[in-house]
Amino acid sequence: MTSINDSARKIDRGDTAAGCPVELGDDGVWHVTGHAAGRAVLRSTGTVQAGLGVETVEKLPARIRRPVLYRDGPEHREHRRQTARFFTPRRVDEHYRDVMVRITEEQLGNLRRAGTADLSRLSFRLAVEVASAVVGLTESRPGLDQRLEQFFPEKFGRPGFTSIAGLRWFFRQNRQFLEIYLKDVRPAVRARRRQRRDDLISHLIDEGCRDGEILGEVITFAAAGMITTREFINLAAWHLFTDDVLRQRYREAAEPERFAILHELLRLEPVVGNLKRRTTAELELPAGDATVTVTVPAGALVDVAVSTANLDPAAVGERPAEVCPARPVESGVAPAGLSFGDGPHRCPGAHVAIQESDIFLTRLLDLPGVRMVQPPRVAIKPDISGYELRGLTVAANQA
Repeated sequence: MTSINDSARKIDRGDTAAGCPVELGDDGVWHVTGHAAGRAVLRSTGTVQAGLGVETVEKLPARIRRPVLYRDGPEHREHRRQTARFFTPRRVDEHYRDVMVRITEEQLGNLRRAGTADLSRLSFRLAVEVASAVVGLTESRPGLDQRLEQFFPEKFGRPGFTSIAGLRWFFRQNRQFLEIYLKDVRPAVRARRRQRRDDLISHLIDEGCRDGEILGEVITFAAAGMITTREFINLAAWHLFTDDVLRQRYREAAEPERFAILHELLRLEPVVGNLKRRTTAELELPAGDATVTVTVPAGALVDVAVSTANLDPAAVGERPAEVCPARPVESGVAPAGLSFGDGPHRCPGAHVAIQESDIFLTRLLDLPGVRMVQPPRVAIKPDISGYELRGLTVAANQA
């Protein structure tokens, strides 16, 4: 058992680093905690997405195109193949680096003028601007970050029609949904229907998507890209501000080593702690050494505990709960473990997230007198075991 007290982790999710890699729980869910088994689930073509609100999406009329996050099979693979060009390292450097630098400098300028700032607000502005450039939300009215903040609040109400609170939640979400469409998505779509550009919205228009379907993709991208990147930047800053040796190493390192540090922190503290799949056929999973397998039946719900699988010593080596950048890992194991997912649904924006995090953090740590004056408060979203960090306050010498 690995607890927060004997690991470098800041986030306590009650993870176990030992036990059966594949196990059927009393809840009828197959729980996967081994890295090899988790990777096999995520790479399998005999599974489909589960969780992440997919049950609600499945209730939509068949004529409505699902966002790519909720699709599987040949249609999903073809969409990923056609849009992969928006996320390559070369494209990130050529098309988005200038945006990352510009917004970072603007936000850190705000910090220096004020003397203190909430890091989650600074980093969210960066994540929103970068994701908007990739997607094509370049005609938005001012305030997109505030609209998204309200759409993905720190505390959600309980949905449904059985209480006043549920009704308020329903109408608030729909009002915010409409506001994002009118102020952000519709202007971008209209501009691109007149003249295509090299971005995701133009691609969706060429695929025949209607405005409502494009809105669904944009909201999905906001949740998958903007929100998670903001959380990781805050998590990485928290580690760097509280570890003098690691912070000094990060500041002195060249970009490849800085990336290795960020990947290691993400392996240790994945933003999304659990990923769920449902099997469409029997699935054989490794359950220990190469000679032992477990058969998961078709129609089963499988919960991959990413935050536990990332501590599997068989995959990431000795002392898996410590920060060890560029640690030697087994063949086929990603530097960040399963934190970006794997297989058909692996996060396409992985390099975007690491690049913008590095640009922001290197410039933040170079500010004169920069320091953390208040650690963040931590909340856990139980559906995905994801963390939300708010209130991390930083200070710097005023300009």
